[in-house]
Amino acid sequence: MRFAKLSAAASIFISAMACAQTNVSMYGLLDTGIEYVSNVDAAGHGLVRLPGVSGELPSRLGFRGEENLGGGVKAVFALETGFNVRRGDLGQGGRMFGRQSWIGLDGPWGTVSFGRQYNMAYWVLADAEMLGPDIHGIGALDNYLPNARSDNTVAYKGRFARLTVGATYSFGRDGAGTGNSPGQGTCAGEGGVTQSVQCREWSAMLKYDAPRFGVAAAYARQHGGTNAATNFFDGVAPQPLASGDDYDARMQANAYLRFGRLKVGAGWIGRSVRTASPALPDVRSHLVYTGAQYFITDALVLDGEALHIRVKQHDTAATLATARLTYYLSKTTAVYVKGGHLWNGARSRFSVSAGGGGTTPAAGASQIGLMAGVRHAF
Repeated sequence: MRFAKLSAAASIFISAMACAQTNVSMYGLLDTGIEYVSNVDAAGHGLVRLPGVSGELPSRLGFRGEENLGGGVKAVFALETGFNVRRGDLGQGGRMFGRQSWIGLDGPWGTVSFGRQYNMAYWVLADAEMLGPDIHGIGALDNYLPNARSDNTVAYKGRFARLTVGATYSFGRDGAGTGNSPGQGTCAGEGGVTQSVQCREWSAMLKYDAPRFGVAAAYARQHGGTNAATNFFDGVAPQPLASGDDYDARMQANAYLRFGRLKVGAGWIGRSVRTASPALPDVRSHLVYTGAQYFITDALVLDGEALHIRVKQHDTAATLATARLTYYLSKTTAVYVKGGHLWNGARSRFSVSAGGGGTTPAAGASQIGLMAGVRHAF
């Protein structure tokens, strides 16, 4: 039923745009495969499945458009829905355009946009973090990072020569109250005068890119509210963020270098969860990563990454090493094989896979994740 509504909405949307002076393009990506994960329960069983999310890149269907308004200024917009190939169901809590839904103005001064969109915690990872939203990548240790988006958001991003600056502010990061994306919890909207920052979210980024290297830094903070909670995905129960004074914040710094066909990158992410309640201690974690990407040929790419996370107050830690090999059959179709090995600390229950749940190991157990898949872009 939801996809029938989406199809009807898309048909009306395309027809309307065809009659206007707006340049509109439709695009999409489908990505899926077969995954194996070891030690998915206390008994040490393995699991073979089509995962609930994509292997290399999230599956999506989207529309982008722009209209030249003159004087170097354009009206711009994006509508993008995420879905799971194995069942055809919508992602992002069942939202029609759960990945992106925004409109804005673009000019020599940058882009100002309004709606549901990514924040700077997502964009700052684009160059230094090699694997992106991979099923056995950074999202397995912090599922918020490849899903850092919010409702009711005003965003600005501008590039001036080699310097990029950006910022976002959300007036209510989960307006539907269904959960923005994995790792973000539920926080429906702004409260009363005494809770003026309830469910707000803001972020900022500063980035410098030269021909052979780049450095970047960002900060993002989510405020709590009614029914809000956060989780470190290490087997410890979610921590309530019941007040607007409670928050979950991440500070990032990273860099990358290019040497011909080789690119290397590294970064640090410091996370702080603070609550106004004296009964709940503040929690901090540190996540570090380093990776590389090498074009063996124009059609064959090898990349990999090593990551380590430690949650001090929980006395938990995990190390993840992952690699993948992608072969491009054409400019739009690729096949890949990939694998990851995760070592948990004695008290930790991180999973090697961000593929949709059901793979949480026993405390201290290591895991192997393997996947072979195919993806097509259009």
